[in-house]
Amino acid sequence: MVAHVATVAYLGLEARAVEVQVQVAAGLPAFVVVGLPDKAVAESRERVRAAMAAIGLSLPPKRITVNLSPADLPKEGSHYDLPIALGLLAAMGAIDAETLANYAVVGELGLDGRLTPSPGVLLAALHASSRGLGLICPAAQGPEAAWAGDIEVIAPADLLSLLNHFSGRSILSSPVAGEMEGQGGGPDLAQVKGQETAKRALEIAAAGGHNLLMSGPPGAGKSLLAACLPGILPDLTPSEALEVSMVASVAGALVDGRLTRSRPFRAPHHSASMAALVGGGLKVKPGEVSLAHLGVLFLDELPEFQRAVLDSLRQPLETGTVSVARANAHVTFPARVQLVAAMNPCRCGHLGDPALACSRAPKCALDYQAKVSGPLLDRIDLHVEVQAVTAADLVLPPPAEGSAEVAARVAAARDIQTARYEGQGIRTNAEADGALLDAAATPDEPGRKLLAQAAEAMRLSARGYHRVLRVARTIADLAGAEEVGRIHVAEALSYRRAVPRN
Repeated sequence: MVAHVATVAYLGLEARAVEVQVQVAAGLPAFVVVGLPDKAVAESRERVRAAMAAIGLSLPPKRITVNLSPADLPKEGSHYDLPIALGLLAAMGAIDAETLANYAVVGELGLDGRLTPSPGVLLAALHASSRGLGLICPAAQGPEAAWAGDIEVIAPADLLSLLNHFSGRSILSSPVAGEMEGQGGGPDLAQVKGQETAKRALEIAAAGGHNLLMSGPPGAGKSLLAACLPGILPDLTPSEALEVSMVASVAGALVDGRLTRSRPFRAPHHSASMAALVGGGLKVKPGEVSLAHLGVLFLDELPEFQRAVLDSLRQPLETGTVSVARANAHVTFPARVQLVAAMNPCRCGHLGDPALACSRAPKCALDYQAKVSGPLLDRIDLHVEVQAVTAADLVLPPPAEGSAEVAARVAAARDIQTARYEGQGIRTNAEADGALLDAAATPDEPGRKLLAQAAEAMRLSARGYHRVLRVARTIADLAGAEEVGRIHVAEALSYRRAVPRN
């Protein structure tokens, strides 16, 4: 007899259908797993054997063959333990095979029969729902699976509880979807003394989803400004929260099945490798740029990152996706992020300060800034010089306007963009391109003349030209203007850094 159990293999954010076929046949005792299993899958034999012994069952002294079909698809991860165990129980007649045919199964087994969480359960639940199946998963991940919608979820704590459920001796209750968390706490813009230009740039970046680079001396407040950004961004919509949670599920970062309405804010250290930042590794996992999907990726001390690591961000910033190519797989992760970066003007940080003069100027600044490539800088919409905070600024009372007031203006601008781009597959001005950008952001005649003159004088690339248009459209949205005018173009150009052509 051959028992069949449905499960999944993960390729990026895609769950591929896998069928676990278990045969118990006459022959010398053996337990073989075939179908391109990795080390974790091959080791499932011992976990399954120990888990079944823990509930008082022993493997028959026969030849046990487990095939993971399709056999040419690589199988990675420990979530195959439970489907293999259930297939084996069905082949032995300890569980009804027809009942199992209605479920997809994922979960790792402990040696004592307990079910341990494994990454990707939300993806497995969505896949099972699309096929009209229920899902069997560990109890700790039941609230996560319940977010898939109208799907039957069975979430036992151990293998014995699952057997009792199917035999009718002890019926398990259906898990309830985890709570959706709201906006988390963080610094308020009212804490920032001075820096009105930088705060204005931060508001524009939040309203349009634009990339932002802040350059200034140490202690000027660049990191504090970046930390204030999540507090003025609008909450994720339910569909966006599900999208973000799918990435977190693959990475094993969902806690108690709770989806979050707060936009991700990731701040990797400058020692991060290319695989850590954009994804990859021996077992391909999403990197920081994907974990920050629909949120903020903050790179502090930008020139301290390895140049090759920074240049690996060029494609994700342009396309909103990361493609990781391997010999046996091609995996794509979403990466629609808002890049916020901070850097000092030179290595010592005191370029242009008469009191703390840089001893190696201007070579110190040229060498330090040259670590960031021109093409990457060209992909940053807003360049802001953050000035040092003086003692006179620090003794001033807190600003009357904080994050709540700025967040209200940002939300109003985002609502305008949502209505403008409805049905177009984009969310913000930063994503607009082609004919859609021309229709939405073409300035009036004075604005066109100013932009044409500035593009020639500043030697803007075609990418830089279009990014100025996007920023100008966002400034107009913040002002409630239907048409982009000269004043909006002028302000957008003031945040643009002229990138020399090679």
